[in-house]
Amino acid sequence: METDLLDKIANKYQKTNDNVHKHIVVCAGTGCISNGSLEVFDALKEEAEISGYNIIIDLYKHDHNENEQDSINLSGSGCQGFCGQGPLVTIFPDNILYVMVKPEDAAAIINKTIINHEIIEELLYVNPTTKQKHKGQKEIPFYYKQSRTVLKNCGVIDPGSIEEYIYLKGYYAARQAVNELSDTTICDEISKSYIRGRGGGGFPTGLKWDLTRKEVSDKKYVICNGDEGDPGAFMDRSLMEGDPHAVIEGMIICAKAIGADEGYVYVRMEYPLAVSRMRQAIKDAEAMGFLGDNIFDSDFSFKLHIKEGAGAFVCGEETALMASIEGGRGMPWPKPPFPAQKGLWGQPTVINNVETLATIPLIIRKGADWFLQFGTEKSKGTKIFALTGHIANTGLIEVPFGMTLREIIFDIGGGVTNNKGEVVRNSFKAIQIGGPSGGCLTKDDLDIEIDYDNLTEAGAMVGSGGLVVLNDESCMISVSKFFMEFTQNESCGKCVPCREGTKQMLAMLNEITEGTAEPEIIGKLESLAKVVKLSSLCGLGKTAPNPILSTLNNFRSEYDAHIIQKYCATSSCTTLASIEIIAEDCVGCTICARECPVDAITGSKKEVHIIDPTICIKCGICDEVCNFDAIKGF
Repeated sequence: METDLLDKIANKYQKTNDNVHKHIVVCAGTGCISNGSLEVFDALKEEAEISGYNIIIDLYKHDHNENEQDSINLSGSGCQGFCGQGPLVTIFPDNILYVMVKPEDAAAIINKTIINHEIIEELLYVNPTTKQKHKGQKEIPFYYKQSRTVLKNCGVIDPGSIEEYIYLKGYYAARQAVNELSDTTICDEISKSYIRGRGGGGFPTGLKWDLTRKEVSDKKYVICNGDEGDPGAFMDRSLMEGDPHAVIEGMIICAKAIGADEGYVYVRMEYPLAVSRMRQAIKDAEAMGFLGDNIFDSDFSFKLHIKEGAGAFVCGEETALMASIEGGRGMPWPKPPFPAQKGLWGQPTVINNVETLATIPLIIRKGADWFLQFGTEKSKGTKIFALTGHIANTGLIEVPFGMTLREIIFDIGGGVTNNKGEVVRNSFKAIQIGGPSGGCLTKDDLDIEIDYDNLTEAGAMVGSGGLVVLNDESCMISVSKFFMEFTQNESCGKCVPCREGTKQMLAMLNEITEGTAEPEIIGKLESLAKVVKLSSLCGLGKTAPNPILSTLNNFRSEYDAHIIQKYCATSSCTTLASIEIIAEDCVGCTICARECPVDAITGSKKEVHIIDPTICIKCGICDEVCNFDAIKGF
């Protein structure tokens, strides 16, 4: 391969790109696809052709004719981040962002925006607090408050175009690492950047690589951990869907650093789009000579495979993941030895998660000093989070370590919503950080600067990056029970503390939410949680008690109310809910009384009705049929 192949590809892409009139980028991440973005793409293509425009889908393969009419580049991207507003359509160079686009909007977008340069007000994002409309990302707090570095390409480039990735300096760092840098130099640069693993553990990446590099072995492996299983988490999935070549490039650099000639991308099978785009990216990289034998015309070889996981949460733990690749049951094994010493098939192995690997090319290309400008003293760089729950702006965000929870929730997130989706002041109650492995933080923690150490001290953890915002209508015991149900179901059963401990903790939480618990249960629950945390074999069991311990610490009064007063203030726990009809909202329509299966509701027509709590079975039918929101307690 000629040494200037990357430059030739970039220059050819640039030449065609210079002759494009407009770029229309349709979000083709999983979220937007599920809301119909592919239909929007087809409608835009059809309308543009009707209007006489030359549509270019693949810029690199298009041979531009100087006499041809104006061209439009129409492409699909990975996740653009603003998931709650999808399907999203971005128009460059105007930097116009249209939200909640439907296929029937295609004609207006082509005729008004592309042809007549008009902005369609109805398709602009409306700030839920100020009610102001915003034209594009530079005006929307959700975007301009972020520091999108690892996500810079995601949502912009076509993930199926290796040429567009190269045009944006992709694979330059890998070529430099393979042809110009020694293994020691690479490890030193990564260590200097002080990047820590983004998968949850926060172990220094450079140290992990260097330990593996020093191991003497004829065979070494690199594994990308894409087994993202936290409820509400979609960071790694979005990166694999939107910028798959960044992940591959990071793995090539890692392979050169440690002396590996083979690697695996482990992706859960529930991510079919990520799997297909990673497969295509590997195929394209092989065709370019970036993967396989003698890559970049060097004497270095690196082959890459896809391994689909069956969806076991425990396989996110590195030793269980390796057992799965080897064809065994996904169960962890004791450490030491660590994977750096004895990993996949007994050989030295580096395992990094998707986000960590996608960051590596930027560090090599721009230097560790560039990376060090982001973050805090002990947590450098940026972190990608999935922002979900009772929040106005749900989506995929990237912020520097050191940003506060308050900034994320109220500036980027746009504020906390009630159960009807309306932004309500002072309705924030808690935020669950780190998924089932993390913990809940409260109003008192809003000004904590996010980094690995600060969150650990506060009783939570960065984890893989899930942020679930909870409003004041949330029952914290129910939240703990939800995560405990998840971890109990996902326990592999190998060690007794996790297998039996999670089962017993869940049983105690059920007693509390059902109103059958005695006061001494609190001490037993807390004691058991600490035992499971200390004695479990792997990270799943060690972190499973975190939601319980953090809610016991921050919301003890709610536990007391459930146990002693047999009362759930939010009515989330049906057995403890107090169901009543709000007098000022009841119009006496009699629908609820007629639909009640046990005749617990009485009242004459056009008079306020009453629920008899001794008869009510709390089935919720009255709440479902009431057209006036007069039922309180569900």
